[in-house]
Amino acid sequence: MKHVAAFFDIDGTLYRDSLMVEHFKKLIKYQIIDPSHWYTHAQKTFLEWDKRQADYDEYLLELADVYVSSLKGIDIDTVNFTSNQVIDLKSERVYRYTRSRIKYHIEQGHIVIFISGSPDFLVSRMAKKYGVTDYIGSSYIFENNIFTGKVIPMWDSDNKDMAIKDFIKKYDIDLNLSYAYGDTNGDVSMLRNVANPVAINPSNELLRAIKSDPYLYEKTKIIIERKDVIYNIKPDVDVLSES
Repeated sequence: MKHVAAFFDIDGTLYRDSLMVEHFKKLIKYQIIDPSHWYTHAQKTFLEWDKRQADYDEYLLELADVYVSSLKGIDIDTVNFTSNQVIDLKSERVYRYTRSRIKYHIEQGHIVIFISGSPDFLVSRMAKKYGVTDYIGSSYIFENNIFTGKVIPMWDSDNKDMAIKDFIKKYDIDLNLSYAYGDTNGDVSMLRNVANPVAINPSNELLRAIKSDPYLYEKTKIIIERKDVIYNIKPDVDVLSES
């Protein structure tokens, strides 16, 4: 008998920000990396997004480059200590809708899988926190317990597509009964793969992809969570852009 699965992105889908950004800030707080890495590079990108003057997907990719270069040379014990701090302090800062869906799928006996672009050492801890079946994150390569600066990414659509195919074989998953939850264009392949795609607070780029894809346009449920209200809207909502 094949299994029903639910695939979840984390940053922006479950967690209400970016675990990578939280870890970046924690490394600065403990004076493990030079604060200038943030103030010279990352802060400008962050502020542009915060003022809604930058594309969300581009913001995360640019920030990831700064984060990876800043982390290079850090030892695994330091990474583990600061990662534990992030999860202990921030792991419950999540969307109510997504948290309830994870609980629902677990109660139904579904295979629940996190597929996230965040570092694997953070994704593994979130997976344990929420009791999910399995997970995969961006793989950060350590040699002699020191981060090399090399990453096998999991933040793009192609890699997430390959990850889903591996999980299908591992758990004998029936995609015609399965679910996926995402918020950016990197999650498009997850949404296309399943019968029940859900976009949570989708980025402009993801919303455009949904509107231009007949399958996603017909199937995707769009959830907007603001304050203590959860909205279910149609994918033909207007996408606003500055001229």
